[in-house]
Amino acid sequence: MEFKRKSGVLLHPTSLPGSWGIGTIGKTAYNFVDWLVSAEQSLWQVLPLGPTGYGDSPYASFSTFAGNPLLIDLDLLVEKGWACKKDILPPDYIKKNGNVDFGAVTWWKIPVLKKAAAYFLENAGAEDKALYKNFCKEKRDWLEKYSIFMSIKAEFDAKAAQEKPESSIWFKYWPKNLACCDENAVKSWKNEHSLEVELYSVIQFFFEVQWLELKKYANENGVELIGDIPIFVAPDSADVWANQEFFQLDENGCPKFVAGVPPDYFSADGQLWGNPLYDWYKMKKDSYSWWIKRIKRIFELTDILRIDHFRGFEAYWSVPFGEKTAIHGEWIKGPGIDLFKTIRRKLGDLPVIAEDLGVITDEVRALRDETGFPGMKVLQFAFSTNEIKENGFTNVFLPHQFCTDNCVVYTGTHDNDTLQGWLEAASDELIVLVASYIEGKKLTVEKARALVKSGALRKDMIKTVIASNAVYAVVPMQDIIGCGNEARMNMPSTTGANWTWRMNTGDLKQKFAEELAFISNLYGRNLD
Repeated sequence: MEFKRKSGVLLHPTSLPGSWGIGTIGKTAYNFVDWLVSAEQSLWQVLPLGPTGYGDSPYASFSTFAGNPLLIDLDLLVEKGWACKKDILPPDYIKKNGNVDFGAVTWWKIPVLKKAAAYFLENAGAEDKALYKNFCKEKRDWLEKYSIFMSIKAEFDAKAAQEKPESSIWFKYWPKNLACCDENAVKSWKNEHSLEVELYSVIQFFFEVQWLELKKYANENGVELIGDIPIFVAPDSADVWANQEFFQLDENGCPKFVAGVPPDYFSADGQLWGNPLYDWYKMKKDSYSWWIKRIKRIFELTDILRIDHFRGFEAYWSVPFGEKTAIHGEWIKGPGIDLFKTIRRKLGDLPVIAEDLGVITDEVRALRDETGFPGMKVLQFAFSTNEIKENGFTNVFLPHQFCTDNCVVYTGTHDNDTLQGWLEAASDELIVLVASYIEGKKLTVEKARALVKSGALRKDMIKTVIASNAVYAVVPMQDIIGCGNEARMNMPSTTGANWTWRMNTGDLKQKFAEELAFISNLYGRNLD
């Protein structure tokens, strides 16, 4: 797939301002598209769009196919006649400004959406109901099981919260016939809870309509959407529950082995993610049908796809279930190029970005190159005082070391500190190294620090990324508006305060758009 030279912005919709409790795909999202157009940007990158589960992480979703209900804009539902205005008014503890309180928002908004879904079923016109029925028919392959899963989960999670809060996950707490997704038990549950199950389907219809209308608006204005999927799916998900034969599970649905990464320079214990691992043998025998459906679905919602942890397709770190750390794992070979050949044969050439960060071997590089997917470069990873002492400026993340334009360059990602926060926290030695490289002259600590304080070094680093030969250049919104580390989106291997950052209403300044447009024009990133 041929990529054209472009630039854009990384911003998850939850971070948009101006709506109650959390960013939505309502009018502020359209305003953001307008801002991107004025900034002459042609890419909007988002994080995974699924309904968030454990730790509020978009990378731990209840479904890789469904949309996040919290992104649904309630005012747009009222405008379409799909909700009653008096039903969407928030309580006093839900605010329009400030970071996202996921617990409070979920507690308020999910019941409101269920009430709106019931209102829709009772009051929607014939044409709208026909659209809904067609949606259910087209998406039945994943929608029905997702809606049933969420219905079962709602009941048994409430019981688990009272009795064993740590055991609310389905394979630990549900009755065995439901946990094993027994066909008769699932059918019986659907019949006995038909309205509750349908409410979840209607809510997904709301998301689908709003998201596709936003996507259409973005595309018509020259903005493409970059979507994102993690290689693995959450254990507490409809994906695992409804497709147990494709995962390394025991007879009770409990994982035998889980995903992570081994100990390294950053973590002595490695990272224990806890995702169930795929049974690639069975997936291959089934012609990777689940993966084909997954990839097809993300391209219904977005134009370009970033696959997180691409190296896991070459080999993945397998840790026995129940281990407290990732130390006692081993590398197991993944499906390799066979998976991607099958995807290409079924779906054609697709614009995919491979997140090739972490422990990258020659075998991983060879797989990436054989697929033809562009890899990733992160400017924050380019600078190390140890490397400069030993080797000079040879880090592969430095723009002058990009050996190909078939890559996507970022100032940082959702897992990094903001650029301004990272610069402010850097040691004197490192900040002199960064400033000297970016500015092209030897600087003292005092002059380097002055460039950081003024924001000039941050802006010049953005310019460096956009000027590079990488085919795409993407900059997080926090870096454009100059946020400090209070705006960091995620600190890997931690829970509790991640994913909560929101822009302020006044952050979409025209001066930022003009600065970005000038740089992008200067370096040929917005040419047809």
